[in-house]
Amino acid sequence: MPAPVRSPKTLTFLKRRARLGLRRSANSSLQALLITVCAVGAYYFSSLVLGHHGPLFAATSAIIALGFSRDPRLRRVLEVGLGCTIGIILGDALLHWLGSGIWQAALVVFLSILLARFLDSGAIFTTQLALQSLLVVLLPLPAGGPFTRSIDAVVGGCFALAATLLVPRDPRRAPKDDLKVTLGELSLVLRECASALSYNDATTAWHALVRARSQQPRIDAMRQGLHGAVEIARLSPLYRRHLEEVEGMARLMERLDYAMRSSRVLARRLASAITNAALSEAGSMHLAEVLSDSAAALDELGAALAHSPSNPRQASLGHARDTLADIATRLHPGKLEITRMEGEALVLLFRTLMVDLLETAKMDPADARSLLPKL
Repeated sequence: MPAPVRSPKTLTFLKRRARLGLRRSANSSLQALLITVCAVGAYYFSSLVLGHHGPLFAATSAIIALGFSRDPRLRRVLEVGLGCTIGIILGDALLHWLGSGIWQAALVVFLSILLARFLDSGAIFTTQLALQSLLVVLLPLPAGGPFTRSIDAVVGGCFALAATLLVPRDPRRAPKDDLKVTLGELSLVLRECASALSYNDATTAWHALVRARSQQPRIDAMRQGLHGAVEIARLSPLYRRHLEEVEGMARLMERLDYAMRSSRVLARRLASAITNAALSEAGSMHLAEVLSDSAAALDELGAALAHSPSNPRQASLGHARDTLADIATRLHPGKLEITRMEGEALVLLFRTLMVDLLETAKMDPADARSLLPKL
């Protein structure tokens, strides 16, 4: 029989999946090495130093605690490590008192889930506690006694915690990339708003609104990641000297979050203003120019924030801030030839957004507000 003919779309899909898979594997090689060293190290520590026979839970606790999250935060490692350990201790205790069997396993899972919900609201913590306690009841009793596995779990958690503190990822790398990406998205939102004004197209303004709304889950995840980066910088001996820089990026991401929220309000009101023909041709032209200039300044700001403070390109941060400051001085309805109330509301909304952008560019809030012309 002739071999089946694959369509070009299928081949393209397979090639794309292969490229993505290879990229993920390459990016995960260091984390995979770290997990391997911790798992094997915990296993052999329990086996050779403590004399435990087949300390499987030492390795599994280390693997589960480290995992492949986007940014292995200290809280996550502690949550998983404690969940594994408490689950194993609970399973060992109930096994010692009640014996093994189906109804004992069901009781262990039920009590483990209730205990996990009592101790912590995290889903990962609950899952690990219940899973480990169930495995303890179902697996044969080790030669060293029922609580041998509890000690193994502690060993695995300690290895994972040590790896998180002593061999962490650079806590500055991901936040810098996040800031640049988010500023780029906000720049696109402002460019779409400017295009909507230039072509008198309310649909484009709605597209800008959809883009701005779609960024919120990503921003929330980035802010969570920054919390983890601050934890690592505060506790890791290798990166403690960068704590102030990481905390500064966390504050910048907070201001950028506010700016993205303000852009959503601006885009929504802009669509209404275009639909109701609330802006004159001159007013639309001036406001579109202001939005375009702001978008260009955001692109420069994103490139500047992606570099270290000692980098020569840090000078572009000052230039971006000066550009935004110059735009802020123009944000008066009269200067933009905007007279109707709905158009004036757009200027007021953009003034709020501009303050957030200036604070993102590391300007003092009072100085940022003082740049705005009095109404």
